[in-house]
Amino acid sequence: MASTNEERVIASVTETDCCIVGGGPAGVVLAYLLARKGIRVTLLELHMDFDRDFRGDTAHPSTLEIMDQLGLAERLHELRHTKIRQFNLQVGDDEPLTIDLSFLKTKFPYIMMVPQVHFLDFITEEAKKFPSFSLVLGANVQELIRVDGAVRGVLYRGHEDNEWHEVRAQLTVGADGRSSRVRRLAETEMVKTSPPMDVLWFRLPRRAGDPEGLAGRIRNGHILVMLDRLEEWQIAFVILKGTYHQLREAGIEQLKRLVVETDPTLQDRIDHLEDWKQVAILSVESSRVKQWYQPGLLLIGDAAHVMSPVGGVGINYAIQDAVVAANVLTAPLKAGRVQTSDLKRVQHLRTLPTRFIQAFQAVVQKRILGNALTNKQFKLPFFMRLPLLRRIPARLIAFGLWRVRVEDQK
Repeated sequence: MASTNEERVIASVTETDCCIVGGGPAGVVLAYLLARKGIRVTLLELHMDFDRDFRGDTAHPSTLEIMDQLGLAERLHELRHTKIRQFNLQVGDDEPLTIDLSFLKTKFPYIMMVPQVHFLDFITEEAKKFPSFSLVLGANVQELIRVDGAVRGVLYRGHEDNEWHEVRAQLTVGADGRSSRVRRLAETEMVKTSPPMDVLWFRLPRRAGDPEGLAGRIRNGHILVMLDRLEEWQIAFVILKGTYHQLREAGIEQLKRLVVETDPTLQDRIDHLEDWKQVAILSVESSRVKQWYQPGLLLIGDAAHVMSPVGGVGINYAIQDAVVAANVLTAPLKAGRVQTSDLKRVQHLRTLPTRFIQAFQAVVQKRILGNALTNKQFKLPFFMRLPLLRRIPARLIAFGLWRVRVEDQK
């Protein structure tokens, strides 16, 4: 127990099997998977809802196959969404290069674009059908509870009452994202890299006759990616790391000029971008913790490994973490005997896929994106124009190093 706990008035104490901190994709999917097995789960989310601007909105074939296993894919597809079946990349005035997903041997040969808030709402509503699931919104986790050297839950302040609440659990899972409070409280060391870019996000209208899906443009030392969001394009404008403040000081008109210079087809709608308040910056980071676990504690998703946006794989790797964690931990949680060796096994099963995809992202960033941002005469490597070789990154983005399946244990 935290040493200062005696001085506090605890408004409530909850006993549960698993306390999950963070209502992102990893947290909600793990909570659903455990609750469906009758395991008591308390999911703590800092905010009062799941709605954040410019969160990742991609459900790759790997995620859709997992949803299908759970009998949720059909209802998930009832949510308003778009499907990305191919990616067109144009460098300068060259003929666009197309990466097609239709060759993938899956029921879902596409990337589903669905607002993350809708996906999270959907999964939590499904989880609420199980009596062992509990969701607490506005839970600001402040401390880990430690008993005899093991984590045995958390202390949090409630958003509405500002009072202290205690959750006691045999297992605590930190799934609270790239800025994880749980990771900081656990004083867990991270291994970081520094990719050569940041991303500016904003939205522009789609017009009749615009292409569908996903498109990228590389021109004159600038990179722009357009994601189809039905009535609008979600635009990612890639810049060299450290140049954001200089660009902002130059004014919004300078950004607009660079966007149109990179993709002239946006000239007829660029004036919808009027103010920097419409622009969000993502500081690109790639990192992972050396050890995902301590006695009674496990980190998954971005709390364990922060992914670059290359390939949009972060959500899908977080969900795969959740599935593997549920596969490994369901039986120990039911038996009331979660061992540190069980937590170590989760990391063991996810380390190679995580390191592999981060290495793949690093190569793309340094050899392609980094060169494109610093060389106005940039040309794509020859191998990227070979159709068979283009299938390799498509498979990696779709499934990761290998498929992850839900293991239904009794």
